[in-house]
Amino acid sequence: MKSRILTLMTACAIGCAMTGGGAAEAGTLADAGVTPLPAYKRFTENNPLYTQRFGADPGVMEYGGRFYVYMTDDIVEYDGLGKVKENSYSQIRCINCISSADLVNWTDHGRIQVAGPMGIATWATNSWAPCAAHKIIDGREKFFLYFCNGGNGIGVLTADSPTGPWRDELGHLLITRQTPNCANVVWLFDPAVMVDEDGTGYLAFGGGVPQGQEAAPGTARIVRLTDDMLGLDCDPVVIDAPYLFEDSGINRIGDKYVYSYCSNWQTDGNTLHLTSGAIEYMVAEDPLGPYTYKGELFPNQGRYFGLYGNNHHSIGCLDGVWYLFYHNRPVEKAMGITGNYRSPQINKLPVGEDGTIGVVIGTMSGVPQRFALNPYEEVRAATMSNQAGISLRGTPGGEFCVHGQEGSWTRVSGADFGEGSHTLRIRAASRNGCHLYVVDTNLRGQILADFEIPASSAAAEYTAECALSGEKHLCFVFGGEADFYAWQAE
Repeated sequence: MKSRILTLMTACAIGCAMTGGGAAEAGTLADAGVTPLPAYKRFTENNPLYTQRFGADPGVMEYGGRFYVYMTDDIVEYDGLGKVKENSYSQIRCINCISSADLVNWTDHGRIQVAGPMGIATWATNSWAPCAAHKIIDGREKFFLYFCNGGNGIGVLTADSPTGPWRDELGHLLITRQTPNCANVVWLFDPAVMVDEDGTGYLAFGGGVPQGQEAAPGTARIVRLTDDMLGLDCDPVVIDAPYLFEDSGINRIGDKYVYSYCSNWQTDGNTLHLTSGAIEYMVAEDPLGPYTYKGELFPNQGRYFGLYGNNHHSIGCLDGVWYLFYHNRPVEKAMGITGNYRSPQINKLPVGEDGTIGVVIGTMSGVPQRFALNPYEEVRAATMSNQAGISLRGTPGGEFCVHGQEGSWTRVSGADFGEGSHTLRIRAASRNGCHLYVVDTNLRGQILADFEIPASSAAAEYTAECALSGEKHLCFVFGGEADFYAWQAE
């Protein structure tokens, strides 16, 4: 096999430099002296959605045939002895964003620095439980990212794309304790946004259980938004959600409006047959209610996965199929730590023709890949179904690269090479020089391509002969420290 090195800036001027090597000569990763790092999920699992960081409270938005998922950036906290301690949520200043069209390979769009002195909203101290929406305003698509500033108010950022860059157009909280009908909301947080078919936006929020009001907390609210999505068009309305704890959701399913939420932990003996820490739902004829309780759609995730904790969800629809996004703690478990550090997952949401919602069964297998990945279009290196040992570098709203050390790797699932490709092209850089290997399926097979990346801080393109046909799962394995930007079959 021969490798061709082509620098990005002077490709036409300098031509090609050749280096020797071949797939047959390279053998396996073991022959190359590279030991792949262990992953936090199995190759047979599509849950959690990603493992390179934590991500809680997933808020989903459909746009352009993709799901964009925005999440609380759980940060691992340590005590004075260096031991992991319980998540206090007090250090969370960022929101994570990933997206996918096939629902198995997820593109990591990095952290959005929302709160704190270095954040977009410098007046905010935290950024929890995000949700997002898009709407055409003045003839242009505009995007809105709502978040809670701890438990005491809700803010909003705006952008011209679903991945930013984001801006603080409002300059202050959208909802505060001075907002009418909000002073007695225990937890003024957990926003959920919906743009109705007529373009009207609605925001649901709230939570907490006043003492002695476990069966009827009365702390959920919903409000109609102004046309620009940055103001309130009415006073917030109370949603009488039985046994409410937190975690509002708002969707239109058919001709009904669905409000969903997490139940509290004092549900023993209730006549509605709901359970604690579960996702419940109510329906209404009007988005502002009144809402009628209908049932439970997802028990606490601990029932399926063994680790109980707060249950936070969102509901999304793609091509007529409904999905439930929620969080679980498998990465925490795989790391051997405990402290309520959470990761996003997805399963199908059963919805009948009459709009009745069935019970979601939580699984680590997740959902099947909707369609094959097209390797003949450039694929960002930050698009992956699994990984080990990588981190992300880049600027929000710009291009990210995957940074890895020896033994780090990423995997893409279900790439369809059709009748065959004979060349792979990558874009990468390595300060000290290294190899990037391509291996099929499970890291144990023959090396299919061996890219020798010379020492340089500048990103460059490299091509290598690589015969691939049909549907493949490919692993890109780092033989040393490098930045990996993208790849494509030719």
